[in-house]
Amino acid sequence: MLLQPVILSGGSGTRLWPLSRDKHPKQLLALFNNETMLQATALRVQNFQGAATVSSRVIVVCNEEYRFITAEQLREVGCTDSTLLLEPFGRNTAPAVTLAALAASQNDNDSILLIMPADHQIGDEEGFYQAIAAGLPQASAGAMVTFGIVPDRPETGYGYILLGKQLDQSIALELKSFVEKPHVELAQEYVKNGQHVWNSGIFMMRASVWLRAIAHFNPAMFEACQTSFKLAKSDCDFVRIDKEAFAACPSDSIDYAVMEKLASAPELGISACVVPFNAAWSDVGAWDAVWQVSNKDENGNSLRGDVLVEDSRNCLLMSDSRLLACLGLEDVIVVETPDAVLVTNKANTSNIKRIITRLKDSHQALTDNHRKVYRPWGHYDSVDRGEHFQVKRIVVKPGGSLSMQMHQHRAEHWIVVAGTAKVTRGDEVMTLQANQSTYIPRGVKHRLENTTDAELEVIEVQSGSYLGEDDIVRFGDIYGRLDI
Repeated sequence: MLLQPVILSGGSGTRLWPLSRDKHPKQLLALFNNETMLQATALRVQNFQGAATVSSRVIVVCNEEYRFITAEQLREVGCTDSTLLLEPFGRNTAPAVTLAALAASQNDNDSILLIMPADHQIGDEEGFYQAIAAGLPQASAGAMVTFGIVPDRPETGYGYILLGKQLDQSIALELKSFVEKPHVELAQEYVKNGQHVWNSGIFMMRASVWLRAIAHFNPAMFEACQTSFKLAKSDCDFVRIDKEAFAACPSDSIDYAVMEKLASAPELGISACVVPFNAAWSDVGAWDAVWQVSNKDENGNSLRGDVLVEDSRNCLLMSDSRLLACLGLEDVIVVETPDAVLVTNKANTSNIKRIITRLKDSHQALTDNHRKVYRPWGHYDSVDRGEHFQVKRIVVKPGGSLSMQMHQHRAEHWIVVAGTAKVTRGDEVMTLQANQSTYIPRGVKHRLENTTDAELEVIEVQSGSYLGEDDIVRFGDIYGRLDI
């Protein structure tokens, strides 16, 4: 019996702004240790030992926008045998699972899918493994298994699941119904009666069972996913789902598309069950949730980065680029990044969307991406910018190469500060060492490469009438970005 990890990493959002941005969502953040949430999710299931063998291959469904940093993060933790399914646009979780099931079934292997969101925190991994072991017999027999979190407080931000009778000798229970996010009085009753669990969004079922169910309940979704997967193109580490075919796919969640409808279709012979577990789980949906699951000092403060704190209690204090000094604070969250700082009371973290709405109107770049932007060849940091100039610090990893490109509205000056650069400028090819520089006129084809085993660091000064990242015409790219 093969257990196939499937990671849903297509989410985007700014609920953890200023750390999370539209193009750098929370699953790519290292919030609790040196591993990002995506990396922790990929590694978590590999340590499971039980009745099923865990596949060394990880199937990840992610947005095309994050493909390179997703692949790089997986490689950093040794997940080199990964299949990255690139959605051209999000269609919620049901199509993502359908694509993953199709990928898992390519070799006629009816593996059991363990479907996990990439952005959850699980503090008690042993408890998680016990839940997987309890769900395996049900999934192997053809049931759809969801994992419910035993609530420890009346939470109004989660959906709930109403539990039914116990199944055989297992800890699994019948899934009676899904319940929408309740008001606080109803949430208190759910915690008290012991008949409800939080909906974790973690599922387990055979690939064939999911495909049979989705074909029955939503044939349009099944057909669109099947066609777009058949027409998909593979390059580098990626499987690019066909954009035109996928555009016809309806958008729906796992719960609404299939799980809630199973009871109405007994002819399918597919049951739904719940495995309750308590494993210090959090969906880390807001900054107060980050504080709740973080390590804290004797005063209840969670600190990260260069932080100096005095006479403060129950605070989350995070610094990314400079000293953060805090005095006399209580129940406050401060998150510092190079280009933005958030200061809020913990009770207000769910209202951050109001700040984001205003920022999108006036400072959209601050919600779109970080000052430090990752690319397949390395990264760059926009260290200064004016009306007609921009200064970037560019770091090219060993073997990395920027595309052969041209800009229509700007010229560039390159100054090598560390490493050795191979520079193509028009018909010229030159090698630049530290303290050497070159000038790239507007409209001239050029390329920057690092052919050495050491990092290359370059200061780039741009000048021109328009400095947007979309002022680029690519003529050649080793990462397949010509049509992106």
